[in-house]
Amino acid sequence: MSKGQINVQTENIFPVIKKFLYSEHDIFIRELISNAVDATQKLKTLSTMGKFDGELGDLTIHVKVDKDAHTITVSDHGIGMTAEEVDKYINQIAFSGAEEFLEKFKMEEGNIIGHFGLGFYSAFMVSEKVDIITRSYQTDAKAVKWSCNGSPDYEMEECDKEERGTDIILHLAEDGMEFADEQKIVALLRKYCRFLPIPIQCGEETRWEKPEGVEPKEGEEVKEVEVKVPRIINNTHPLWKQSPSTIKPEEYLDFYRELYPMTFEEPLFQIHLNVDYPFNLTGILYFPKVRNQLEIQKNKVQLYCNQVFITDQLEGVIPEFMMLLHGVIDSPDIPLNVSRSYLQSDANVKKISSHITKKVADKLEEMFKNNREEYEKKWDDLKVFIEYGCITDEKFYERAKNFILFKNVDGKYFTMDEYRTNIETLQRDKNDVVVYLYANNTDNQHVYIQSAKEKGYDVLLMDGFLDTHFINLLEPKIEKCRFARVDADVMEKLIEKDEVMPAKLSEDEQKTLKETFEKCADKEKFTVNIANLSETELPIMITQNEFMRRFQDMQKLSGQQSFYGDYNHYNLVVNGNHPIASKILAEQDENAKEKMTHQLIDLALLSQNLLTGEKLSEFVKRSVEMM
Repeated sequence: MSKGQINVQTENIFPVIKKFLYSEHDIFIRELISNAVDATQKLKTLSTMGKFDGELGDLTIHVKVDKDAHTITVSDHGIGMTAEEVDKYINQIAFSGAEEFLEKFKMEEGNIIGHFGLGFYSAFMVSEKVDIITRSYQTDAKAVKWSCNGSPDYEMEECDKEERGTDIILHLAEDGMEFADEQKIVALLRKYCRFLPIPIQCGEETRWEKPEGVEPKEGEEVKEVEVKVPRIINNTHPLWKQSPSTIKPEEYLDFYRELYPMTFEEPLFQIHLNVDYPFNLTGILYFPKVRNQLEIQKNKVQLYCNQVFITDQLEGVIPEFMMLLHGVIDSPDIPLNVSRSYLQSDANVKKISSHITKKVADKLEEMFKNNREEYEKKWDDLKVFIEYGCITDEKFYERAKNFILFKNVDGKYFTMDEYRTNIETLQRDKNDVVVYLYANNTDNQHVYIQSAKEKGYDVLLMDGFLDTHFINLLEPKIEKCRFARVDADVMEKLIEKDEVMPAKLSEDEQKTLKETFEKCADKEKFTVNIANLSETELPIMITQNEFMRRFQDMQKLSGQQSFYGDYNHYNLVVNGNHPIASKILAEQDENAKEKMTHQLIDLALLSQNLLTGEKLSEFVKRSVEMM
């Protein structure tokens, strides 16, 4: 048996870093700024602990882009490094100075970003050469310059640098020249670094301001002049890091606009996350208005780690239905891969996901219990989110069933239990099943709604685009219930009772009446049925099978091609007890009989917006002739 050490060849490590370690080349700016922030935070920590008694001074991190020289320089006024530390932290790949600092001073992780010690080497993804000029905060420390061209060889020597801190100078490679553009770097800084705790400056920006010390003349105002000021990239005190008890409602709105400057509609409300056990998690989640279409915009919730932007692809961190939310989540406990480019799945992620779901459910239930009137006003906007959550997450449904609302066609709201109590006596059929009648278009289905109301029935308004899925979810969960759209059949069939309306026509007369209508109806589109209804009911109605319609609705929503294509089949229900039915049977003139039958069918089609084109023109012409 033999033993030995695995030897990592440094000449092979740079190609690996350049091509495979980081998913995006532009991530180098995030890593270098993160290192500069760490160096500054370490100095502040030492100052707080009394281990550094010098002046902190201006700690702003400066980023300079020199387009002509093809360089990018990142400068900080942090802790700096001695020659020994450069050798330890730079020349030994993956030796994390952050990890050692945390261990040495027994600090919490909250303010230090780095863990792996590889961030600096991301500079070689875009550079042909990198210089480090650094001077330690320690008294009498000498400045050091380190240079490397991406090979295992480097040069290190003493140099002149009066102030403590570190300058990282990137000499861009040919394939990295796109980054020799200040506006591009500003955009990347705003993407990755806009909430870091240390100010970051990159170039200057123009503002219009009133000049200082200029007194206005009588009756005149001092005119604003164009001035150039340092361009500060970041908000160093983002709202989610502050205590919720100190934040005013308008500050939440201002922060929402800061996050989404192109979104003009205000959110409904927000949830401020602030957890320190069993994991660290802060953030603010906003509820936007979502009504007519399901837009799962997976880049609306942003993940940060110690205020460094990581990703906006949060599958696995938050449940799918919460992709409808906007906002930020910040946690040092969400596991990242070595390049901090994407998430690694583990038990912590599942715990964080479950906790966020619980906090959202708690907030919604609290709103419902504390101010139901206000909650009802928001329901139409919340409905999609809650329904989607119930459909995709069983645990969320178990919480949400306490604050799910049903809205009827008269605009009244009920909890699920309240609505059951409201309808279960009158809308219970002969099989002991409670029938939940609903409409999805109060205009198109007005006749059917009125028919239900005349019998004392209540009708729900289910006009959301997820309602078909939601109904399918609820039916097996609510004991002895069935949902039926008001135009799925005649009301006597939707809620069948023991008593049956007697027929005025004989079986032969009913057969003749059916044949008469079948001659005039489109056989491919309609099935003719004779029903024994009250004389006060309409003489003819069009209905559509509940199961078939739901099946087609769900296929359309899922984007699947229907097995039936655009096939829509309807029932043409003729009221055999209506006086017009007897009149048609008594008519001896076949032309007159056919004209009356066509007229009734077209009236029914017109009520369902199914009469168009040439057939509509024929109906208008026939109507004039019959007057």
